[in-house]
Amino acid sequence: MKNWTHTPSGKIRARGAGIPFDGEPGNHNAITDVEGVHVGYSTLIEGDDIRTGVTGILTRPLKDMATPVFAGCHSLNGNGELTGTIWMEEAGRCDGPITITNTHSCGVARDASIKWMIDKVSNIGQWALPVAGETYDGQLNDINGFHVKDTHVFQALNQAQNGAIDEGSVGGGTGMVCYDYKAGSGTASRVLNVSGVDVTVGAFVQANFGLRHQLSIAGVPVGRFLGNKSIKDERGSIIGIIATDAPLLPHQLKRLARRISLGIGRSGAISGHGSGDIFMAFSTANSASFGKQEKLAKAEFIPDTRLDKIFEAVIQSVDEAIMNSLFANKTMQGFNGNVVEALPHAEVLSILRKHNRI
Repeated sequence: MKNWTHTPSGKIRARGAGIPFDGEPGNHNAITDVEGVHVGYSTLIEGDDIRTGVTGILTRPLKDMATPVFAGCHSLNGNGELTGTIWMEEAGRCDGPITITNTHSCGVARDASIKWMIDKVSNIGQWALPVAGETYDGQLNDINGFHVKDTHVFQALNQAQNGAIDEGSVGGGTGMVCYDYKAGSGTASRVLNVSGVDVTVGAFVQANFGLRHQLSIAGVPVGRFLGNKSIKDERGSIIGIIATDAPLLPHQLKRLARRISLGIGRSGAISGHGSGDIFMAFSTANSASFGKQEKLAKAEFIPDTRLDKIFEAVIQSVDEAIMNSLFANKTMQGFNGNVVEALPHAEVLSILRKHNRI
């Protein structure tokens, strides 16, 4: 049964609200539609001031986590952090899980990921350079309270699952804000056939960027009609992750990571000076290429000239993932009594009807 309209906890997704999108999603319209990819959360909502958490993404099933994946990365605007990317640029691979949290807990997430790998993953060798990303949640969370601990990282990774996953104010996205509305974690996917190969492309975002007047949905600049235009500078960020089972080489995955930029641009992003917009893409294919062979290793790949449909799938799924992070949400009060309103669904839909988009 396809699950495109609601999250497992019953929150409405953008498609469920009636937003039109191009492309064909996978069964769950999630990054977990890519076989072997798992996502888990640890969500911290405590008292008046703690609104944060950790998202964990396993690039392969736990039993196969010692095997790297081919990967590529791209920084659209670098006021942020995604660890492990220097090695990714050097060797074209990602070793271990991916975690996403708040800005001041990125180091904790990285270090705890290594501890988790030592405990849970056999044959990882003598070193690890896991990927850990961050966005700033200080508007709603006491970010200098350092509330994220090793145990929360372990929880997110241990609870990682395939199938349908929750969205909105969960995991690392708990305290995040996008286009001045409550946002956070979002995901989407596309299925297609390229060069005779059935391909799944899945996106996951931790959305925390943009100003209200910039917001565009389904090609309509709805933010201009929602009132109370923002006058502050942008200080948010977005971490974007693309997973695919398409057989691709590192330079091709870097090209996919660049296309995440176009996906966030669809909703109006300008990637402001204060924004950390950092992306990566990985492929679960070609696992046999990572053995310790002394002879030539082999890898299959889709020709560069046939990548356009995959580029399009990346852009579509990233845009929808951002919309899901906004729609599957509600108003939140947090640090210092700050309140961030939920996106007003009824008003957005009314604007889209007036512009003949739904």
